[in-house]
Amino acid sequence: MRRAVVPALAAVVAGVGLVLAHLFVGRSDVPGAAVVRVLTGRETDPVFEIIVLRYRLPRVLVGLAAGALLAVAGVLVQAVVRNPLAEPSTTGVGAGAALAVVASTVLWPGHQLVNLAALVGALATGGVLWAVGRRSFALAGVLLGAVLAAVTSLLLVVDSAPMATVLRWLVGSLNARTPHDWALLWPWLVLVPLAWLLAPRLNVWALGEPAAIGLGVRAGALVAVVLLLAVAAAAAAIAAAGAVAFVGLVAPHVARLLAGADHRVLVPVAAALGALLLSGADLIAFSVTVRLPGVADDVAGVPVGAVTALLGAPVLVSLVRRENRA
Repeated sequence: MRRAVVPALAAVVAGVGLVLAHLFVGRSDVPGAAVVRVLTGRETDPVFEIIVLRYRLPRVLVGLAAGALLAVAGVLVQAVVRNPLAEPSTTGVGAGAALAVVASTVLWPGHQLVNLAALVGALATGGVLWAVGRRSFALAGVLLGAVLAAVTSLLLVVDSAPMATVLRWLVGSLNARTPHDWALLWPWLVLVPLAWLLAPRLNVWALGEPAAIGLGVRAGALVAVVLLLAVAAAAAAIAAAGAVAFVGLVAPHVARLLAGADHRVLVPVAAALGALLLSGADLIAFSVTVRLPGVADDVAGVPVGAVTALLGAPVLVSLVRRENRA
């Protein structure tokens, strides 16, 4: 447990630094002194208050919460399938969320329940995975995701209107987050301590199913609860930020290197790293300006999912190499 003290303190300092960086840095011209006045309640200009408190602050809070939930979902999925290459997308919940968004947009154009549709679609996908994939959740999740992605593509061929909306869910973005998005997401953070409460059983489960059963663990009940928590955490994060790639893979992997494989330490450390990774990637994402061929104006900002994919690809390569050597 002592091994996690230094990473925990570093995560707190880094988290505070990221929040301040998000509040002080943005495309709108808000002086640093004005940000300080807003935070201390002394700002008289309502425009600065709106920019800082209704746009910048919710964006960083949603990023931190979604990153933590994706990381915890990654830890739980990896524990269930006993594979360090597994991540939340292995369950197919991202594809289910995208399909629900497209279907709801095609059937009820103009509705304002995109987040709810994504959440329902992701949770429904988790239910289907449990029903059909008990022998191999990893294989069933990949196949289920492929089928749902194919159906989504078919719907987009029939009606391309939701294309711009669904791209946000497929890539992942924290643009234009509002206090409403934060209000919908923060209650789901209760899943983090619930996952931590399962840590002793996950440690026993890591010994292998026969050993776990011999030590009194009810295998079926444990797998069901862990998978439910993983799907719920991933669904909430995807509904808020889209199917952001690699956060649920990179954060647990780095957490194991820093704090070991004990899930009592791994769960909170991975949650902290996931929060920092997604929020830090978002800080890079909206600071980047891209010049595309054939486009007159430069594109300011890129989706955060593009940044996490670039950061996560080398980690995936290293994991594959390690697995091949083993």
